[in-house]
Amino acid sequence: MSVTVRVPAKVNVQLAVGAARPDGFHGLANVFLAVGLYDEITATPSAGGPRITCSGPDAAEVPLDRTNLAARAALALAGRYGLAPDVHLHITKDIPVAGGMAGGSADGAGALLACDALWGTGASRAELLDICAELGSDVPFSLVGGAALGTGRGERLTPLEVGGTFHWVFARAARGLSTPAVFREFDRLTEGLRIPEPVASQDLLDALAKGDPEALAATVSNDLQPAALSLFPELADTLAAGRAAGALTALVSGSGPTTAFLAPDATAAEDIARALTASGTCRSARVATAPAPGATLV
Repeated sequence: MSVTVRVPAKVNVQLAVGAARPDGFHGLANVFLAVGLYDEITATPSAGGPRITCSGPDAAEVPLDRTNLAARAALALAGRYGLAPDVHLHITKDIPVAGGMAGGSADGAGALLACDALWGTGASRAELLDICAELGSDVPFSLVGGAALGTGRGERLTPLEVGGTFHWVFARAARGLSTPAVFREFDRLTEGLRIPEPVASQDLLDALAKGDPEALAATVSNDLQPAALSLFPELADTLAAGRAAGALTALVSGSGPTTAFLAPDATAAEDIARALTASGTCRSARVATAPAPGATLV
């Protein structure tokens, strides 16, 4: 018997970052939008687990030990219910690794749902979300999908209305970026500055609710983008290439280095992806629509 869960990537259409807190985290107003690029996690009974394997693009960059969030999710669920974590988790990888699209978090949420189904724990949605929050700031949204405002360190979610389909292009960079390193660079760049409390933009929330890509393009923001560009200056060339190809807006996705481009429609998205691929400023470019459902049994 095996159980497979499909789980989406995300883009942050707003990432407002507050000052570092005493616990080392930053307060956030994080508007998540799940996009149709997916990892699949298959859980199969296996003695002596959790055991992790991975296939797909960037699979060689995925840790296969217990630092992987999929393994940590299995251990957390098993520990809560007094079970042996005897499971083989295979990750079919399609979300960029270390790309600012929550691929690791997606794997954690997917593994949690897969193990819950495999072991028949009967955990409530609230219990699963509680475990997700223990695993990492982005993991709860990977379980929920759709669109949501994340506050606190991003783990406290409020679902958001989305009034239509948005067309995105995502460009994969030549190398990854460490999220902790990007936050450290944010702290360095903002040292001595007054950092306001992070709040969601009402204009952005209205644009999402209306399904209006031009209004959304005018309101997207990412407070981590200057830090990502400081550590990876070549990303500016990718952003410029996407804008030149007709993107309504261009931004670094989360902590980067994947760059995200909002297109007016599906045809324009395909054109932008081709132009980005031909530009030589990125490894590859993919189209995807949003919003997408969260972790789902398939």
